[in-house]
Amino acid sequence: MTGMTGNPAQGPFKVVELSDVCDTEIEAAVNRLAAEGYRFDTIHFVTPPGSRRPSLSFLFFTRTSGPVER
Repeated sequence: MTGMTGNPAQGPFKVVELSDVCDTEIEAAVNRLAAEGYRFDTIHFVTPPGSRRPSLSFLFFTRTSGPVER
């Protein structure tokens, strides 16, 4: 899993790439970033030609304020 942060002047964004596209991995990523103060926005799947099973997924998150204090 990898993550990239956008330009803070436009607002904080997070994009997470998952190469293991299964429910438990997606759920773990969403729960982890929600705990960090991000809000889930969308998910996009990459499906190879001739297959119905996605090989990659990209999860998009946004955050309107700073990190959640613990």
